[in-house]
Formats: sequence, structure tokens, C-alpha cells
Amino acid sequence: MRGLCPAMPAKDFGTKFLCFKCTTKFYDMKKPDPICPKCGADQREATVTKSEGRRSRLSAAPKIVEPVEPVEGAEPAAEDEEAEAEEEIAADED
Repeated sequence: MRGLCPAMPAKDFGTKFLCFKCTTKFYDMKKPDPICPKCGADQREATVTKSEGRRSRLSAAPKIVEPVEPVEGAEPAAEDEEAEAEEEIAADED
């Protein structure tokens, strides 16, 4: 098992970036200019935008819905259709 050294210290590559143009992940290697090695975009020029995938705490709050009071004398349409179907079946049997 030569060659494997679990106690080897991790190297410090600087700050990790995700390129705003080509979405390449890279480290700045402690250089003063964080430039993407793939497309050459300077990461300091990136516009700061809110992540679309995340929701704020306020948008996740449940909305309160007022209950609707039923109108007196009006029955749901499904019950009327069931009653008519039962009357037709009873009439056919006679």
C-alpha cells in the first residue's frame, strides 16, 4: 500500500469560483485577478443576482384563505346528477 498517505495536508488553492459565463468551477490560485481559465471572464465583472432556485422565508409562508360560506338552497351539481340518475334507474325498473 505504498503511495497512499492519508495524513497528507490539503493544498490551499485560494478561493473557489463558479464562472458566471461558462459555469466552470475553478480556484483563483491566490492570484489577484480571478479569471476563468476556460473562457477568460473576469469574475469581478459578474453581476450579483439573487439565486433563482432559492426561496425567501416570506415566500414560503402559507397563505391564509378565507372559507367560502355555502349559499342556502343551492346544492352541489354532483348530488343533483346522482339523484337524477337514481330516479331514472328506478323508473326503468318499474
